[in-house]
Amino acid sequence: MATYEATVTRGERCWVVYVPTIDRYTQARHLRELDAMTADLIEVMTGARPEEVRYDIQLPDDVVRHLESAERLRATAAEAQSDAAAEVRAAARTLHSAGVPLRDVGRVLGVSYQRAHQLAQ
Repeated sequence: MATYEATVTRGERCWVVYVPTIDRYTQARHLRELDAMTADLIEVMTGARPEEVRYDIQLPDDVVRHLESAERLRATAAEAQSDAAAEVRAAARTLHSAGVPLRDVGRVLGVSYQRAHQLAQ
């Protein structure tokens, strides 16, 4: 048994799978069918089932751009979330250091007493 590489692209109505090692194509209507269709093709052409098939799913450029943009936005959102959490901690510390009881800090911030205690530390 061997490991094979396969390139997957989207056709008009199906996914087109190319296995360069055997220089053959197959197709699958859904990505969930990739393994079965590719393994069957390799077995028919070589007489043995593949041990593993590694897929390189190639997407259209506009889809790749959207996914890259989404990843950048997720990173920006994660950074903003981290900054917001730091500001809440700073607010809790400021209130507590000004003598505001932790129960009141929690109420002001909309969190439990225990969470206010964690934030103020």
